[in-house]
Amino acid sequence: MKEFSFTSFLTSNLNVEANDISALTEDCNRRVYKKDELLFQPGMVCSHTFFVEKGLIRQYSIDPAGKEHILQFAPENWFVSDRESVYFNQPSQYFIQALEETQVVLIDEEFIRVLEKKIPAFRDFNNRLLHNQIRHLQNRVNLLLSALAEDRYLTFVKMYPDVLLRVPQKMVASYLGITPEGLSRVRKELARKNKQ
Repeated sequence: MKEFSFTSFLTSNLNVEANDISALTEDCNRRVYKKDELLFQPGMVCSHTFFVEKGLIRQYSIDPAGKEHILQFAPENWFVSDRESVYFNQPSQYFIQALEETQVVLIDEEFIRVLEKKIPAFRDFNNRLLHNQIRHLQNRVNLLLSALAEDRYLTFVKMYPDVLLRVPQKMVASYLGITPEGLSRVRKELARKNKQ
């Protein structure tokens, strides 16, 4: 499993010197979570965005019937947060859980303000990240509402190429909004089509 550095992520996307970024990111809080440990849970107010340097996270909710609904996975080099909680100071509805031993950088609003002040290009980059996340969430909602399970699965594989090998099939099914049996049928049908 490849390890990513928050500093190298910013350096490669902002076209600035590593030393300039390192001076800013060295004070960022980093934390390691054990497999299955919760980073966050419903009822708490989220004050951070998590950048995954190593490991894998899922964000999910549990409905009144006890069924899990996975909103997203966050492998290395991805961000995860409850934006409603962070930006509107609302108690969260979500669990955020490490699926493997996971190292994250905790990014708060103060750090973002400092980056925007010291590196003006970060404001546009951060705005692009936010709009990209909105775009992905809109596409995800549209897929859940209107796409066949097969299309949802293929989109999942494209978005999360290595996650399939790292999580149980029941979690993939939860993300897709289908049963594990339905996922098994989709995979068999795709395998059959690929043999033709």
